[in-house]
Amino acid sequence: MRRFTVITLGCPKNIVDSRHLIELIKKESFIYVEDFKKADFILINTCCFIEDAKEESIEEILTAAKFKVDRKLIVFGCLAKRYGRELTKEIPEIDAIFGVDENEKITEYMKQFRNNLIESSKHSFYSVEPKSYRYIKIAEGCSRRCSFCVIPDIRGKFRSITPDLILREAEDFVNSGIRELILVAQDITQYGRDLKGYDLKSLLRDLTKINGDFWIRLLYLYPTDIDEKLLELVATEEKIVNYLDIPMQHSEDRILRLMGRRGTKKEYLKKIRQIRDIIPGVTLRSTFIVGFPTETEEDFQGLVDFIEEVQFERLGVFKYSKEEGTKAYNLKGQIPEDIKKRRYDTIMSRQSVISLEKNRNLINKEFEAIIDYTDVDIAIGRLYCHAPEIDGVLILDNANSLREGEKIKTLITEAYDYDLKGVPVK
Repeated sequence: MRRFTVITLGCPKNIVDSRHLIELIKKESFIYVEDFKKADFILINTCCFIEDAKEESIEEILTAAKFKVDRKLIVFGCLAKRYGRELTKEIPEIDAIFGVDENEKITEYMKQFRNNLIESSKHSFYSVEPKSYRYIKIAEGCSRRCSFCVIPDIRGKFRSITPDLILREAEDFVNSGIRELILVAQDITQYGRDLKGYDLKSLLRDLTKINGDFWIRLLYLYPTDIDEKLLELVATEEKIVNYLDIPMQHSEDRILRLMGRRGTKKEYLKKIRQIRDIIPGVTLRSTFIVGFPTETEEDFQGLVDFIEEVQFERLGVFKYSKEEGTKAYNLKGQIPEDIKKRRYDTIMSRQSVISLEKNRNLINKEFEAIIDYTDVDIAIGRLYCHAPEIDGVLILDNANSLREGEKIKTLITEAYDYDLKGVPVK
């Protein structure tokens, strides 16, 4: 038994975890394959951030179980850590279950079943992530206690990953041709709080010193911890794209307090004005939760008005998910699902109009783009204003000469609600 595959669910941080696990297993002469039907070991990296994520993880496990036959089914990650006992009871096809940060244990488990044949791993391949970008996790865990979130219980307190490890990984990626490094953590503004005299700005300065033509993108900044010096660094350093992902979760002060979030609506508006003053043309992305316990129609309308006033370039919405073990779980005033859905649909409908208008403003303008995928004569790429997997894309016709991972100049010719269309500029 030598061949294995890893199915990754959930956030970019899980993608990083899977990548590290794959590399560790490959060092033991196991061979990575993409098709799980060809694998001796099926590993599923699970998520349980919200109810939908739990359901997706369970459905994936059940699907793999149907095709198990002589294969080993290994489940790990957040859902496995939180509900391991229940999973093994309800799905007996699972052979082994592990939590988070247990790569060594997973590898040791697999080695028990490895046959004695020495089979070279030089033909193994790993293409879960495209050739153009890589996520780099710069910290683990979270020390904030938002009342809706289970992450601190699953992944522990916030711990910064040491800069030498991050910089080494980043340099390896750039040297291999990667064009974009995406920094992720539960909250990257906390980076370095547990290190002496080294913070996110220090890390960014060191990353920009790496030789090469590449972008740096910042995901998940806590709104009240974004300082002026960080914004000035983003504005002046060419390698750091003018894109900030700032999950705000809500706008109304009463709901923010119930959520255990810092900041107020007034402070958020002031911070957004500061960001746009210091970084002209910045793309702002945020996420919000609708249907939090006790959210009234007035609270919801306040959130809608806030979104209309700010005009975020990118925006995501979650329907509140009641998670066991969180402070919000026992709050009175739980909102019915039909009301959550109506509120979700209302915001997404309004945001599509905002997004379309902002995209139309890009028509007839030239931008640098990174190519993520190519197929016959069509290529899919992104501008600085597009984070992979969560935002729209750039569609390029007559692009059979383009290669994945290539950087090009493009002229925007058409705009849709979330996507753009363009042509290469020679």
